Amino acid sequence: MVDARAEDAAGVTARMRAGHIATPALGPGALLAPAPVTRFPIRHDMSGRTPVRTVPKPWGHETIWASNDLYVGKILHVKAGQSLSVQYHNQKDETVYLLNGEMKYWVQVEGSDELQDMRLKTGEAFRITPGTIHYIEAVTDIDVLEASTPHLDDVVRLKDRYGREGTSAP
Repeated sequence: MVDARAEDAAGVTARMRAGHIATPALGPGALLAPAPVTRFPIRHDMSGRTPVRTVPKPWGHETIWASNDLYVGKILHVKAGQSLSVQYHNQKDETVYLLNGEMKYWVQVEGSDELQDMRLKTGEAFRITPGTIHYIEAVTDIDVLEASTPHLDDVVRLKDRYGREGTSAP
């Protein structure tokens, strides 16, 4: 019986000689080296289902559907007429995508001292980099997809209609 890896390697070598595949910088032998073994130190670093949790908020709730050392994925459900804190982040970098509804996205753009309404329509996205003052105001009930770095507690609240200024409380 012919080893499938040897047969594949021979086929790749033949295609390289024929000029159909560029020769790698390490030379043809590099393709024959075995792939490195990847080891996952703990179980939650493997592919599979992840826990989903809903966090009640005074303006609605957020559903955290992905959370690991590299990124966080959330859906923010904000009730009509409600708004999030006027806030900024020291490290957190986030992008929001309006799934449905109508929202005002108040953002202090670079070079301005005032927050400007960067109103988002369904299907539009906006990135917030660290240090950018911003907040969401829901005109109608909205669902906002948020992808961010994993700094969940990195929120500096400047103003909050629910009395949470100066905290990172939910």
